[in-house]
Amino acid sequence: MEFSNGTTEKRRNLKVGVSLFVRKGQQSLWENGIFQNCLFLVMLLKLVPSVSEVYLVVGGGGGDVDDAKNFIEDSPVPLIDLNDAMNRLDLMIEMSAQLNRDWIVSFRERGGRVISMRVGNDYVIDIERMVFDRQQALLISAAPYDEIWTLAEYERTCMPYYRSAMRAPVRLMPHLWSSIVLERAATALPEGESFGYQPGRARWRAGIFEPNICMVKTSQIPMLCCENAHRENPDVLEHVWVYNTVGIKDHAGFFAFARSLDIVQHGIASFEGRFPFWQVMSKYVDVVVTHQWENAQNYVYYEALYGGYPLIHNSHLIGDCGYRYHDFDCEEGGGMLLHAFNMHDLNLDAYRRTANTFLQTLDPLNPVNVKIYGDAIDAVFAGGAR
Repeated sequence: MEFSNGTTEKRRNLKVGVSLFVRKGQQSLWENGIFQNCLFLVMLLKLVPSVSEVYLVVGGGGGDVDDAKNFIEDSPVPLIDLNDAMNRLDLMIEMSAQLNRDWIVSFRERGGRVISMRVGNDYVIDIERMVFDRQQALLISAAPYDEIWTLAEYERTCMPYYRSAMRAPVRLMPHLWSSIVLERAATALPEGESFGYQPGRARWRAGIFEPNICMVKTSQIPMLCCENAHRENPDVLEHVWVYNTVGIKDHAGFFAFARSLDIVQHGIASFEGRFPFWQVMSKYVDVVVTHQWENAQNYVYYEALYGGYPLIHNSHLIGDCGYRYHDFDCEEGGGMLLHAFNMHDLNLDAYRRTANTFLQTLDPLNPVNVKIYGDAIDAVFAGGAR
């Protein structure tokens, strides 16, 4: 693994690992987006010219390689543990499982590089845990990272936070998504059900999927979007499914808020648990209503767009896709929901073309994305041995 022509040529035959949080017992790729993100990243890394071997590295939750195999079927790369990774790898990308500081120090002492890939709004999460006295899960460990990678959605909130608190350079990287996991999951749907928007319904069933575990993605604004649409035209919405609300629906404030709405008083809203997106969309939902605060890149958006479903959103990072309202303007959001109801079936083919064009920019196999990640890896090694 030598440089030719000084330090400007690509270093070859790098062995790269991506950390994967694995616990004992039942685990699912659909618990959160980061597990799928790990898969998409290793798919891309296999195409980087300077990388010869790619691994998923099991750690963090007490599970082992066998546990990982139970929920990651047909992994595109081999699975190894942290002990094997210590002696095998040249680069470790910390992603799903946080690495122990001592492990990082030892790994770098033997010549390895460590990049931390941050795909959550850690600033908000960290501050909420401090302010509201929640369990400590701070990701700032004084570990000596070579670089921090994050996404465009966190440029304002997290990029300076990482740079200052973690004392490492920060690089914005493309968000990755592929339909491969969704397509594989959808094959398990019962006979007669399929994932994908079906035009022609006289009234729409709305789905709200915000996780309600952090202030960046909650149900209140989408509920108000549906409320405003319902007040304007009560013949549009047949039902509003508010998913991921089992943990908050009995909270006095949330209960009072919900009870004040016509969609609740008129009996068309219900509050549900957490289910795989593909599973409920195939049977219960026609339109997805969303909201985010400094969290504008989300897999649920991509999945809805892939299925041709109307997406009511306030994201500035998904091009011309869906039906956008701005910021916290739930009145505009309600108007966009009514607009979508009137226009979506008429413009469905164009909607799908726009969505597919955008989704191609996220593809882990897209040469543009491969080059960006490859160049970033090569830059980390450009200085030669430390």
